[in-house]
Amino acid sequence: MPASKEKKLATQAELSQFLSRIERRAYKHAVFAMHDSHTALDVVQDAMIKLAEKYGDKPAEELPLLFHRILQNTIRDHCRRQKVRTSWTTLFSAFQSKNAEEEFDPLDVLEDGENQSAPATPDAHFAQKQTIAQIEDALKILPARQREAFLLRYWEGLDTAETAFAMGCTEGSVKTHCSRANHALAEALKAKGVDLS
Repeated sequence: MPASKEKKLATQAELSQFLSRIERRAYKHAVFAMHDSHTALDVVQDAMIKLAEKYGDKPAEELPLLFHRILQNTIRDHCRRQKVRTSWTTLFSAFQSKNAEEEFDPLDVLEDGENQSAPATPDAHFAQKQTIAQIEDALKILPARQREAFLLRYWEGLDTAETAFAMGCTEGSVKTHCSRANHALAEALKAKGVDLS
C-alpha cells in the first residue's frame, strides 16, 4: 500500500518569493477597494504580516488562496471599522443646513425652530450626548447574535444574504435576530424616555 503523499511546507525563501510576486497585484486590488493608496498599502502590509505569522508554515501551493482570503478579510475589517467610527456623524447628517457651503462637523450644529443652522445650546448638546450614550448602552445589552445582525444590517449596510454569509446562518435567522434586536432596542430606549420614531 503506497504511503500518502505529504505536502511540502513552504520555506522562508518560498514565502518571501510569493510575497514579492503578489505585492503589486495585491496593492492594486486594495487600491480599488479602499480608494486610498496609503490605506491600501497599510492593508496589504497587514495581510502579508498575518499570512507570515499564522500560515507561513503551510504548503507553498496553499499560500495564494490563503493570502487572498486574508486580504479580503483585512479590507472588510478596515471598512467596517471606518463605518463604525463615522456612523454617528452620518446619523446626525440630517442636522446639516442645506445651504451650508463650508465644511463642519454635523454634531456641532443643530437646526433651530426656523430651520436655520445654529450652534447647539449647552442644553441641546448635553441632551444629544445623553441620547447617544443611551443608544450605545442599549446596543451593549443585546445578545451577541442580535447585536451582530443589527450592526451588520443597519450600520454596515449589508443586505440579508450578505449578513447571513458573514454570520454563518440562514437569512431567516438574520431576519429573526434583527426583528428581536429592533424590538429590544426600542423597549430599552423607551424605558429611558427616548423615542426615536
